[in-house]
Amino acid sequence: MIIKRWLFCLIGLVLFVTICFMGLLLSRIFIWQPIVVEGHAMEPNFVANQHLIIIKKTQIERFDIVVAKKQGSGNILKRVIGLPGDTISYDKDTLTLNGQVVDEPYLKDYQEKFATDKLQSTYHDNSFFQNIAKKAQAFTLSADNKATFTIHVPEGQYFILGDNRLVSQDSRQLGTFTKKELIGKIKFRAP
Repeated sequence: MIIKRWLFCLIGLVLFVTICFMGLLLSRIFIWQPIVVEGHAMEPNFVANQHLIIIKKTQIERFDIVVAKKQGSGNILKRVIGLPGDTISYDKDTLTLNGQVVDEPYLKDYQEKFATDKLQSTYHDNSFFQNIAKKAQAFTLSADNKATFTIHVPEGQYFILGDNRLVSQDSRQLGTFTKKELIGKIKFRAP
């Protein structure tokens, strides 16, 4: 009798662990994905080798941090600035969305450093970045280095930018992204 009870408990435990493992595996495949930040494009808000969790198949909203499939190679981490149908304008680092001036508080640190010393002390260990910043008229430039530019986001497309605007490769160079190309948005940062 005790052996039957013990065997029944063991089978129940194995079944429970198996169901939990399968649930975790299926959720990993369909719901969430771990990522590691690569490069400097999202500094200072996200830094290289930082671990994040994205949620797949979720509603994308303005200013969400998303992971997008980069045509040809890998994935990129960027911020959604423009939604389908938006008109985006920048004039010397002032963002206007559909005729309304919008604050970008997540850029404040680097914009202040750009105004102070064109990010020379921030980029002290990277002469390539320093040269880009020295020549820049503003922190956010168009693909052809203009401080004033306007983008019309096509229907069904998203305009995404890195927070470290001077060195980010994003929609300014790569074009807009479809919803299908946006893998998911950041929900958690690993400690």
